[in-house]
Amino acid sequence: MSRHEKLYQHILFRQSDANVPFEGLCALMLRLGFNRRVRGDHHVFWREGVVEIVNLQPKGASAKPYQVKQVRELILRYGLRLEK
Repeated sequence: MSRHEKLYQHILFRQSDANVPFEGLCALMLRLGFNRRVRGDHHVFWREGVVEIVNLQPKGASAKPYQVKQVRELILRYGLRLEK
């Protein structure tokens, strides 16, 4: 199982939203088919077929827990799967 798959499972099964590495979450969003634009600390992700735009910012080396929850809700709402 790759690190992206492990992180995907970690997020889906709600294991500690506070311990998700920010760079890992950004890489996961790209593997889910999102496009990214970076302005300062703001990493903005969008994808065709997904109405919401996701804005992620780091908190140290980790992602903010509420943003991890937002990503989980998007995965579940749209049935997003990892692209190979």
